[in-house]
Amino acid sequence: MKHNIVIAGAGPAGTSASLFLAKAGIPHLIFDKATFPRDKVCGDALSGKVVEVLKKLDPALIAEMDIQKKLFTGSWGVVFGAPNGKELPIPFRTIKNTDTIAPGFISKRWDFDHFLFSKLNRTYAEVWENTSLKKAGQVDRGLNLLVEKNGKEETIFCDLVIDATGDRSILNRELAGYIIEEDHYCAGIRAYYKNVTGFHKENFIELHFLKELLPGYFWIFPLPNGMANVGAGMLSKNVRSKKVNLREAMLKAIKENPCINHRFKDAELQGKVEGWGLPLGSKKRTISGNHFLLAGDAASLIDPFTGEGIGNALYSGMLAAETAANAMNQNCFDANYLHQYDEQIYKRLWDELKLSHTLQKLCNYPRLFNFVVNKAHKSKTLRDTISCMFDDIDMRNQLSNPAFYLKMLFNR
Repeated sequence: MKHNIVIAGAGPAGTSASLFLAKAGIPHLIFDKATFPRDKVCGDALSGKVVEVLKKLDPALIAEMDIQKKLFTGSWGVVFGAPNGKELPIPFRTIKNTDTIAPGFISKRWDFDHFLFSKLNRTYAEVWENTSLKKAGQVDRGLNLLVEKNGKEETIFCDLVIDATGDRSILNRELAGYIIEEDHYCAGIRAYYKNVTGFHKENFIELHFLKELLPGYFWIFPLPNGMANVGAGMLSKNVRSKKVNLREAMLKAIKENPCINHRFKDAELQGKVEGWGLPLGSKKRTISGNHFLLAGDAASLIDPFTGEGIGNALYSGMLAAETAANAMNQNCFDANYLHQYDEQIYKRLWDELKLSHTLQKLCNYPRLFNFVVNKAHKSKTLRDTISCMFDDIDMRNQLSNPAFYLKMLFNR
């Protein structure tokens, strides 16, 4: 069976690629190992970059998300909790007085991924569910993909595959030479709780740097229907070297840490605590080659500081579709031509990812976190500066500059 373009994986990266290809009128095949809707262990936060990409696709999608209050919670800012217990609420500066739709959202992946999947344009997208990629082999002028569809093996020949199958991607290991490196890989756990209290009235997401979990972090994200996504993340090398049981450490903090335990007084755990791995974008990698592009987690694009990956997944899917369209027009699918994808991804994302990697290292210095939050409580100017840093990469870069802290030390 021959297809010009195949997308493996129908999560945010894969559906983004499909939707942009369909917008350009380009036929393609997209398949996923699951049958939708399905769950995906994740923090469930949809950043401003998610909103940015979906607006480019179709602004009506954001309006639709905004009115579906049972599936999507609008978020207007973030709370940082320092190790000393002080909290610093920071509104997103993209907000204007006339804005009625939030700049970010929180939604269970069960709901968000199904929302995107339901938007696939089947005029241009041939959609296969319950189909797994088993093997990929480069042949003359293309790729052979061995898939298992509904329990039966089948071979597909294609000019180009966009691999969005996540961090266990076959292509990134066999064709791009990917190996897991503990300095650039994070362990994460997620749990759903009901009746957590104390959320900001505008549904700010929360990142807490609790002493029990340093140099990792703990999050609480408000969800619709009185639910919350609660989790923790830590670099794999620290989990191993410190012999941390992340699940036990998180549950202990929920029960005993005075900064948060009162908020879980009447909370009920829904289901199990589940874990997953996060391939971080703290190192440039090869994300394209002869007849293939890697997108989303398969390309290791997760933010090293916040652990957020959905925005970069959608963005990479958009750029993968653009590159695929160019390749089709030129009938050129070799590694040299497709390398433009790597260049475009890192031109847009690398400064941000590199800076987040620097901020990730600040988790090793809890006193510095305490100092920044204490000063910000006393200084509106500093609070405004930190708020601007979410939108301005140059301003955010100050956080990695020692002069920034010296200036705070000697100024109110």
